[in-house]
Amino acid sequence: MTRTERLRQGGIPRGLSRSGPVLFSYGFRPFFLGGAAWALAAMVLWIMALSGHGQPGGDYGAANWHMHEMLFGFASAVLTGFLMTAVPNWTGRMPLSGRPLMVLTALWLLGRLAMTWPPGGALWAGVLADAVFLPVMAAIFAIEIIAGRKWRDLKVVAAVTVLALANLGFHAAVLRGGDPARAARAAIAAYVMLIVIIGGRITPSFTRNWLARRGPGPLPVPYNGFDTLVACSSGLTLAVWILAPESRAVALLGPVAAGLNLARMLRWHGWRTWPEPLVLALHGGYAMLALGFAAIGLSGLGLISTAGTLHVLAVGAIAGEMLAVMGRATRGHTGRALTASPLTSLSYVAIWAAALLRPAAELGDYTLLIHLAGGFWMLAFGLYLLEYAPMLLRARKEPRA
Repeated sequence: MTRTERLRQGGIPRGLSRSGPVLFSYGFRPFFLGGAAWALAAMVLWIMALSGHGQPGGDYGAANWHMHEMLFGFASAVLTGFLMTAVPNWTGRMPLSGRPLMVLTALWLLGRLAMTWPPGGALWAGVLADAVFLPVMAAIFAIEIIAGRKWRDLKVVAAVTVLALANLGFHAAVLRGGDPARAARAAIAAYVMLIVIIGGRITPSFTRNWLARRGPGPLPVPYNGFDTLVACSSGLTLAVWILAPESRAVALLGPVAAGLNLARMLRWHGWRTWPEPLVLALHGGYAMLALGFAAIGLSGLGLISTAGTLHVLAVGAIAGEMLAVMGRATRGHTGRALTASPLTSLSYVAIWAAALLRPAAELGDYTLLIHLAGGFWMLAFGLYLLEYAPMLLRARKEPRA
């Protein structure tokens, strides 16, 4: 028996489940579906709360609940779905499926229900139910990566751990009656660094594959020292932004990080992928990341609020990249052609519109623009669900012999 076979036989049952619901045969299925559905449902509840109908989160506060559920509810689900698909590819180990995956999905769902409607009004019970999920996922990814001896991928575990700690910090601030904004910025920083690190590898890789099939022309520059410089600059800027979001330091660091990330993106020749939105969307999300760093610089000068900056990064970069990855991964892993439909393309336009309208609300008709931004957000994820939910719920489409 080989070492790999011994690893696969030990611990949690593994393998692509061939029994039970198709939904739990692979990690991306329940978490992409759940994440997109919650992105839509949570925004509906938030818009209703803004209109004076309902108070999701109870004593947690609707505004705190909204911020929490976007960062630690919706986004954590999509990240989990991606990593539960990517980590087995990195390590060569079989993915979790079947009953273990059902338990993890139920744990995430329990957190959403408990945070939205705290059991018996006991806020601490809702917080406790929510706080368990991310540490469990960090532990699972650590076990997988260590067992697969993929030491460089432990940075993913570090990012999930930062998210888990930021979640605890967010809860602690709210329960003490304080401001959870710093914890929210820490969470956004973790997601952004994952885009810089992982997105900075898969985007040029997918772009190179697509361009190489279409004849001669410039291809993305391979990863080199410049990419490391961009990551370091991004990390430093985000660290200062977490601690002092309106300081002169971020006014200086933000534009530098924005320029470096933009230069990095241009080295990938993404504009040549315009005929295929499924690839182009990855570049669009990364462009929003560069715009977010520029917004950080503007917030240091007092020209845009910290909340506006937060939404450029959270909606444009994080949700935009997630929507792009969800569509591509869903198509690829369910046996569909890697090409975007009109509905998929429209969903990308909608999420970018939401990212620009939300900070613009601070400069114009706040109520109207907030509702428009929320409407475009709901359109983006509603379109994803309309097109991709059937794929996630059905067996993989195998090619004909």
